[in-house]
Amino acid sequence: MDAALLHASTSHPDPTISLAPPTPEIRLRKLVDEREKMIEQVKKLKAQLEQKTPRNGTENTLSPDGEILENGNDPNVMELQRDSNRQISDFKFKLVKAEQEVTALEQNVTRLEGQVTRYKSASENAEKVEDELKAEKRKLQRELRSALDKVDEVESNNSHLSKRLEKMKSTRGMAQTP
Repeated sequence: MDAALLHASTSHPDPTISLAPPTPEIRLRKLVDEREKMIEQVKKLKAQLEQKTPRNGTENTLSPDGEILENGNDPNVMELQRDSNRQISDFKFKLVKAEQEVTALEQNVTRLEGQVTRYKSASENAEKVEDELKAEKRKLQRELRSALDKVDEVESNNSHLSKRLEKMKSTRGMAQTP
């Protein structure tokens, strides 16, 4: 289990109340849990359906008088059969609905997995670009420092040459005024 998912699920006593927006991993986990519950419900419904089906077959029953009655002749049996058929129809409907929900959830899981893959890829590309930009920034900062050092050196050299020129002018000026 992902550490972030574990932290998110244990950070609050009620996992249905979230303090932060759910991450794709948390939503994916919830969908997977819901899918598992639906599958379990489908299995239970199938088991119930299988239990009901053999009992409602073409069995012969004994009447209270001890004689054999065929299904359909006794009103109680007919009522039970109608109820059973109604329950079977309900269970079949619920089964179909649950299978549709499972299919929809599987499609959601597939879609979310695709999104996670795209987001991871985009994140990796962004990190790569960020690293390249940081390297370029360091290179430009080195070049800037080097250029500033050269400017300081040229200014210093210019100042030195200006002082020498002034000194030479003053010496020449003194030499011309006797």
